Amino acid sequence: MGTEHSKDEGQRSMVFLRKGPKLPAWEDALLAGKEPKSLLKRGLRYVSLSLIMKGMTSTPDFLWGLHEVQKLNLSRNQLVLIPPALGKLDRLVVLNLGGNCLKSLPKEIGLLRNLKVLFANMNCLKEVPAELSLCRKLEVLSLSHNCISQLPLSFTDLTSLRKLNLSNNHFAQIPLCIFALRSLDFLHLGSNKLENIAESIQYLVNLQIFIVENNNIRSLPRSLCSIGSLELLNADYNAIQSLPDELYLLRRLRRIAWNPMDKGLHIAHNPLARPLPEVVEGGLDVLFNYLRDKKEHN
Repeated sequence: MGTEHSKDEGQRSMVFLRKGPKLPAWEDALLAGKEPKSLLKRGLRYVSLSLIMKGMTSTPDFLWGLHEVQKLNLSRNQLVLIPPALGKLDRLVVLNLGGNCLKSLPKEIGLLRNLKVLFANMNCLKEVPAELSLCRKLEVLSLSHNCISQLPLSFTDLTSLRKLNLSNNHFAQIPLCIFALRSLDFLHLGSNKLENIAESIQYLVNLQIFIVENNNIRSLPRSLCSIGSLELLNADYNAIQSLPDELYLLRRLRRIAWNPMDKGLHIAHNPLARPLPEVVEGGLDVLFNYLRDKKEHN
């Protein structure tokens, strides 16, 4: 009887140990013996999960069962792929994928209909899925430091987008879809391959910060001068030789700015034709008066 009793106990123990799938060793280490839900932090506004700098080369499977999560930070790992299961986390409001090795984003990202903020900067992206335009609540998008040269035309549907960072990519021209994003107040296109700015820039009527430094732009369009909301215009390190006479209409530009963080007009390190270099040294008021007088006498 004692032997049979021991066998029964052993079988029950084996059944207990077999409950649930066995996690890979690295996922087990990530959880440290805890339930996946215990990693969630419940703040006043959002349920969040941070897996920043965990050395991950792939996403843990348990992640896609955490349907409550609203803020997810997977930045600064070595992820090469985000699986289609991302679409299951349809309560996400903020998603940070920055600083990985991603070559693409899954089309299922379009299922994240509550997404407002997406960081996919510092990856290896060459394109962006058209399905991202289904995230109609998106307000902030950073795709900087990638290898992107064009955007889907469907991006015109991102009418809530306010801040767009496309710096350090391979854009030879400003994508046409951007000119339809009338809510934009921040647009960063620095360190690309731009040679001009289309006259259509005038349609971004709410633009406050416009950065196109470190390109090969030869001139600023006159239509840019109709954006009265501009507070920071950074065109440093380009090939600009002349400035539009109407520049003085940008009354919210308060100064000639030299510090990258300062608001104002950044026009340093351009081959400005004389007498513009000397005029610029006199400050913004001197420059604006010069351009105004020049226009009146033309």
